[in-house]
Amino acid sequence: MADSPVAVTPQALQRFIVSVLGALRMSPKNAELTAELMVRTDLRGVDSHGIGMLPKYVEWTRAGYIHPWAEPVLVRDDLATALVDGQKGLGHPASVMAMEMAIARAATYGIGIVAVRNSNHFGACANYSMMALDRGMIGLAFTNSPSVAMVPTFARKPMMGTNPISLAAPAAAHTPFVLDMATTTVAVGKLTIASRWNTPIPEGWALAENGSPTTDARVALASRLLSPLGGRRELGGHKGYGLGVMVDILSGLLSGSVYGNVLYRSRMQEDKHFNTGHCFAAIDIKRFRPVEEFEAAMDDMLQALNDTPRAEGQARVYTAGEPEADAEAHRRVHGIPLAPALATQLHDIATSLGVAQLA
Repeated sequence: MADSPVAVTPQALQRFIVSVLGALRMSPKNAELTAELMVRTDLRGVDSHGIGMLPKYVEWTRAGYIHPWAEPVLVRDDLATALVDGQKGLGHPASVMAMEMAIARAATYGIGIVAVRNSNHFGACANYSMMALDRGMIGLAFTNSPSVAMVPTFARKPMMGTNPISLAAPAAAHTPFVLDMATTTVAVGKLTIASRWNTPIPEGWALAENGSPTTDARVALASRLLSPLGGRRELGGHKGYGLGVMVDILSGLLSGSVYGNVLYRSRMQEDKHFNTGHCFAAIDIKRFRPVEEFEAAMDDMLQALNDTPRAEGQARVYTAGEPEADAEAHRRVHGIPLAPALATQLHDIATSLGVAQLA
């Protein structure tokens, strides 16, 4: 049975994250930036990638995998492209730096592509693709993961991470189109949320160690056996598998970062080195047509999708980004709900680091 949530304000959450990251020796500037992205993620209802990741960030820092004090550096710069080294820092600062560089290059060359190596978890992909919206551009973001979870089609062993993809495109009056999805049927973070709330997961999300479907989130977290997006081959799972490989190519191989299951067949664990890779791109719309025309066409397309006749029992047809925008509007008024189990974890973190409790 799920317990009642603990509601907190965005401001309180921001202060708490900044204090924890500061205690881990992150610079004030990077702590504020990272906290802002994490809080925005929770505001948008993506509870798997905001404050819910903080316990893992603390754990990985203490284990030596993350250096929160690190500052990302530019290592290659060539016209429309660049390469950033995250210096083993948390992924948020390096990713903001890289996406800002991609946007600047797109303003000059029409397109900008910047990859990041030697990084770590960066939260939600959409945080970075959405940075392009106010500039009249299309933004894309990709990241891989050193921890495997996706079982390739026809296989029985995980070989890749959940490898998410995000694309954000501006509209005029309509909510922008913001796609942010794992290339597995579900992100690992969704399993963590279900385990915190002690709620079952839908059959088809994950498998137990013996390969049978499970609805127990704790069993699923222990096995980390996730189907590619689409599930079985007959349902298109090979397409999700292919998308996952694509993300590893763009984020891992292109930047010189981790890929596939290389973490488990190298010295990376002994060296405490996740070496997560990201890839960011921005496309300047006005190089193709006036931004106003593009945004008007986006309004027309998205509204037509909203107006599609609804299936029986369904209240609304959404486009990507609308559920998150609705969640943000609600949570800015009513607060961000935390699972009691997460609130307990955060209390223990504050105590261990000697910072003020979340209030």
